[in-house]
Amino acid sequence: MLALVLVVLAPVWVPIAVVYDLIGGRQRVPTVRLLFFAVLWAWLEVVAVASSTVLWLVGRGRNRNAHYALQRWWSARVIDSLRLSLGLRVDVEVPDDWGSGPYVALCRHASLGDAIMSCWVLSTTGGLKPRYVLKKELKMLPALDIFGGRLPNYFVDRGSSNVSAELTGIEQMADGLVGKQVAVIFPEGSRASAKKREKELARLRSRNPVRASRMESLRRLLPPKSAGASALLATVPDADVLLMWHTGFDGLDTFGGILERLRDGRPHARMVVTRWHREDVDRAGSFADWLDDRWLEMDDAVARAMGDLSSRA
Repeated sequence: MLALVLVVLAPVWVPIAVVYDLIGGRQRVPTVRLLFFAVLWAWLEVVAVASSTVLWLVGRGRNRNAHYALQRWWSARVIDSLRLSLGLRVDVEVPDDWGSGPYVALCRHASLGDAIMSCWVLSTTGGLKPRYVLKKELKMLPALDIFGGRLPNYFVDRGSSNVSAELTGIEQMADGLVGKQVAVIFPEGSRASAKKREKELARLRSRNPVRASRMESLRRLLPPKSAGASALLATVPDADVLLMWHTGFDGLDTFGGILERLRDGRPHARMVVTRWHREDVDRAGSFADWLDDRWLEMDDAVARAMGDLSSRA
C-alpha cells in the first residue's frame, strides 16, 4: 500500500517537496531525494515479500540457500537505491585473505542501516552467509521479518529481564556454524550517540570504576557489552573474529539528521573489515579486556576518519 500510494501521489508530493527544500535553502533537494529512496525501498520490500511467497508456494520455504541468495540480492539493491537516490558513495576495505571460516563478526552500531550495510559487505564482498543477532523491533520490516524467520537469526528482546534465556537464544543461533558462515552481533547494543555514551559511562562509573576509567576516552562509540559476543565465541570455538566499523552513516537515524547530511553534499560512507585469528584472541586471556582494547582502537580509527582533531595517545 505504501509503495502504491507513493507512486500515485508523486504528482502531489514531488512539487511540494521541491518547494519545501528551496524555501529552506536546500539546493540539493534532500527531501525529494529521501522520498525517492522511500519509493525504491517500498517496492524492494514488495518484490522481496512476493519472492519469498513464491519460494513458499513452490515448496522452498525452508531452503536456506535460496533465501540467502534473495537476501544478498535485496541488500545489494538497497545499497544501489541509496546510490541512485541520495548519491551515496561507499568505499569498502576488506581483508586480503578471508580465510576459510567460520567467523564471528563484531560490528559498530551507529545507524538504522548497519544491518543492511554489513549484510551487503559480508555477502557480496566476502561471499559469506550471515546470521544476525538483531533487536526484535526490526521485525516490523516485512522483508527482514521473513528472512529473519527462515534463516538462522536471533531477534533479541533488549527489555527482557531473563538475560540467561537471551544468551541461550544467541548460542542456539550460532550452533552448527561452519565454513563460509558468520554470526554477526553489535556489541554496543544500541546506536551510539553522545547522550547514550555519557549514560553508559555513568553506569560504568558506579558499577566498575576501573573499567570506566579505561573507557572514558571514547568519542564516537559506546562501551561494548561482551556477554553476547562471548556466548557466540564459546559456541563456535574455531571461529575467527571479524571487526567491522564504518563512517558516513552517523546521524542518519532521524528525518532531520538525514536532511542535514544530504544538504551538505553527496554522502560518502566507508566500511572497514579486519580479521583476527582465533588463537590471537584466545591468547589475550580475558575476552572482555580484549574487546575493550579493540573498541578503543576502533573508536580512535572512527574519530580519525571523521576528522576529530587528535588520536588517542
